[in-house]
Amino acid sequence: MPQHDSQTPSSSCLSKRPTRRWVRHCALLASVSLLGGALGACSSGKSLKHHLFGPTNAPNSGIVVADEPQAALIGRDVLARGGNAADAATATAFALSVTLPSRASLGGGGACLVVRPGKAAESITFVPVNGSGPTGDRPASVPMVARGLFLLHLRYGSVQFGETIDPAITLGQQGITVSRLLSDDIAAVKAPLFSNEGMRALLSKDATGTAVSEGDQLTQPRLTSFLSRLKLVGVGDLYTGALSDVFVSQANQAGAALTRDDLRHAIPGWTKALTLSSGRYIIDVLAPPADGGIGSAVAFSRNVPAENAVSAWRHSGLHSVQEARGFITSGRSDATGLPPLPASTSFVVRDGQGLSVGCVLTENNLFGTGRLAGSTGVVLGGAPRYYPTPLLSAAFINAPHNQVQAILAASGQNDAAQAIADGLRNITQNHMVATTTSGSGVLNSITCTDTSCTGHAATNGKGLSAQTLQHR
Repeated sequence: MPQHDSQTPSSSCLSKRPTRRWVRHCALLASVSLLGGALGACSSGKSLKHHLFGPTNAPNSGIVVADEPQAALIGRDVLARGGNAADAATATAFALSVTLPSRASLGGGGACLVVRPGKAAESITFVPVNGSGPTGDRPASVPMVARGLFLLHLRYGSVQFGETIDPAITLGQQGITVSRLLSDDIAAVKAPLFSNEGMRALLSKDATGTAVSEGDQLTQPRLTSFLSRLKLVGVGDLYTGALSDVFVSQANQAGAALTRDDLRHAIPGWTKALTLSSGRYIIDVLAPPADGGIGSAVAFSRNVPAENAVSAWRHSGLHSVQEARGFITSGRSDATGLPPLPASTSFVVRDGQGLSVGCVLTENNLFGTGRLAGSTGVVLGGAPRYYPTPLLSAAFINAPHNQVQAILAASGQNDAAQAIADGLRNITQNHMVATTTSGSGVLNSITCTDTSCTGHAATNGKGLSAQTLQHR
């Protein structure tokens, strides 16, 4: 279970007034820490939150920047219907499971950095973990995304959780337009990917096995049914209910080597983010076990290559958040660097009230194991023990009195953490736009001054910045 920074999920509840909503909130948080398998089980119950698709709050201004354009537009629409940045981030991630199954399948994992105005930044981690099944010719990671998104939304969301899944259901049912990024990902691994009958059937546009490409339509009825069940029954069904049996059975037929206990015990965690200062700026980065933030922090503060810093961290035997703080201060680096790392995808969201979210998602390999969990339509992530750990990195930078703020997240395999460091340095040098020159680093960002915010999709990527109203 991920380490928490001297804070149990329910400790902060002790000082709160026992309103009905807070009692419900604390009870669900306790389920994360004490019951584990109950996380998400209440997601289909009566909610005290407003509706996206019924009576709604006033439209929320904001920006979403993502590597895949259709998912960015979904997040933007959630803001326009009155959701906050956490609602939009949750909906964007679910949408990515449909529009970019090569990197953001529900079979994988990830991490999110969340910053609320006037509050300490927090890091939510739901990184992929190994299964413990005895046999399997293609071992898969335990699916962590649904539970991670539920925790993200539980702590910060404002609408009913199930409604953040609705846009993904619509995309899967009505079909997506294959983006350039998804098309390129399919082309990069088509030969081994299409050796699997299920993947070939899903991603072919005709009986000859011709792969879908940019501009083609792609429907995913099995994944649509899976998402619909998550909405109607609750995320807990996947981890402790009947859907757990279905998923494990279907995944193991694809060689996954998972057990029901793997799903039951796989719990996301949260902690305070790692914080450092630079002149007049305060910077927060993702905390371990997502160690890309450590690399970004060391690279920014010590001007050493980010992947070399992460290499030193991974060889150090250190694990905790407190140890990470000391490691960043030491500026340790390892000249050996890292082996080639798996693909990932990132997105950032900010709403008109200043709530900011930066997330990175991964399957530990492009298309994970290259197989589907049968009738669920979920692409299985690769077991971490067979792949190097990806760099998951996101950061938030703030100048005193909120004169300048920015939320950043990056992908780009070995260059992901360095891209964040480059972006932070560019902002502190008064360029006001987070850019990177780090090879394959793909950096998405939203930068705000005291008058307005602007989203920036990576210039070397294929993403989109989608905005509602001009806002602060």
